Amino acid sequence: MGLSDKENSSFPKETETRVRPGSQFAGENKTNEAAASKRAAVKTTPKKAKSKKKADKAADDHTGNYAAKITPKAYETLVPGDIPEFEDTPERRALVEKRKKGRFMRRLRDWGIFTGYLTPSFLGVLLFFFLPLIMLLFTSFQKSPTNTDFVGFRNYERVLTNDAFMAASKNTLTFALISVPLAVVLALFLAMLLNTGLPGKSVFRSILLNPMMVPVASVVLIWQVFFSYNGVINGWTAQFFQLDKIDWLKSQYAQVVIMLLFLWKNLGYNMVLFLAALNAIPGEILESAALDGAGPVKRFFAIKLHYLSPTIFFVGIMSLINSFKIFREVYLLTGDYPFDNLYMLQHFMNNKFTQLDYSLLSSGAIVMCIVMIIIVGGLFYAESKFDSDVEE
Repeated sequence: MGLSDKENSSFPKETETRVRPGSQFAGENKTNEAAASKRAAVKTTPKKAKSKKKADKAADDHTGNYAAKITPKAYETLVPGDIPEFEDTPERRALVEKRKKGRFMRRLRDWGIFTGYLTPSFLGVLLFFFLPLIMLLFTSFQKSPTNTDFVGFRNYERVLTNDAFMAASKNTLTFALISVPLAVVLALFLAMLLNTGLPGKSVFRSILLNPMMVPVASVVLIWQVFFSYNGVINGWTAQFFQLDKIDWLKSQYAQVVIMLLFLWKNLGYNMVLFLAALNAIPGEILESAALDGAGPVKRFFAIKLHYLSPTIFFVGIMSLINSFKIFREVYLLTGDYPFDNLYMLQHFMNNKFTQLDYSLLSSGAIVMCIVMIIIVGGLFYAESKFDSDVEE
């Protein structure tokens, strides 16, 4: 027997474990992990049971089996004897009166808070809007502010047969019908363009927003520099195209010049509103439509247009209001009596005010107010019909 056989025989047979060194710690770790998992299972069993109970209850509610678990008393018809009767004692009457008083005081407190917040705004609108409108309505039926004789609808007849008023109405309506849709469509197009991965879109957005910060006097000065008889536009056309000079603000193109001014001034604000609306559209819906094979045009008319309809309506209303405010720019550019196609309703109002013809001025303002109510009402009706068609 060799040395190796002697060394192997020196270990007793009962001490052989036939495992690698350190494996006994692995066995202990397994035992500890099993105990820990058992304790975790004991701790989480109530939560699992509760969640299972809720799931069973929801399934019962969905299938209608939950009604079978309700006590049969729930399906019995109540009779007068089943309703408890309380004795009419002084203590009970006092308790009922106390509860009624508490409810009344809560309602009074809520009404006081509501009225306190609403009163300043209500008084402001009443004082600066409704009261002048009522005074204007009364003045339109009088001969003059100093002569309160009732003349009926004579002032309205004078307004509707006045050539200056009709020309101003035609010019204002033409300007609004062309410039307002352009302001909405171009702003939406720019917003969709900036909503893509366009390089340098932040700089482009800043350029479009700059006109909002420019004062009206500066805007008018810029337009005079460009569109006056000796301005930049005439210089370019004479140099490159050999064309004669045109006095743009006293020609048939005068209203086009003012439309460009209106669009340049308002496109930035409208574009910001459309950008906010486009970012609010859920991206999951657009991705699902793209996966289903819908192209950009289909996604726009089927999805985006539905989400953009309130914003389109709001932008249209704001652009319509701003189109009636173009008088400031036109007045600073051309004065009281501009070229024929630039004579707006505000010019008529301003001239009648300077002539102290308040009766005619009041009648014209009431007619203008009625027309605006009809236009805005029609827009509200069209927007509600569009929303109902989309929902159906």
